[in-house]
Amino acid sequence: QVQLVESGGGLVQPGGSLRLSCTASGSIFSIYAMGWYRQAPGNRRELVATITNGGSTNYADSVKGRFTMSRDNAKNTVYLQMNSMKPEDTAVYYCNANRVGGTVCWGQGTQVTVSS
Repeated sequence: QVQLVESGGGLVQPGGSLRLSCTASGSIFSIYAMGWYRQAPGNRRELVATITNGGSTNYADSVKGRFTMSRDNAKNTVYLQMNSMKPEDTAVYYCNANRVGGTVCWGQGTQVTVSS
């Protein structure tokens, strides 16, 4: 099994920045890609960004140019740097890990609120 712990959420003003972290533990050797998703009240959970073990990234159109996903393999941690934030970025942000064999693990989520 893989355990994921997110941190870094909070309240930020429009135009501000936040950095989310997600640290994996357990059977991390089985992970081939990780991602960030978000879910706003009344909305479906949506993809924000993904990163493969090779470092290739993919972003939702709504965050391209503003958000950057990265990884620190030595710390078993992925990050989501969020800049130029907008009120519509307000959501619970979830980290996930895609494992060989098809299993997907999720973190508990961290609240991000963009408001003045």
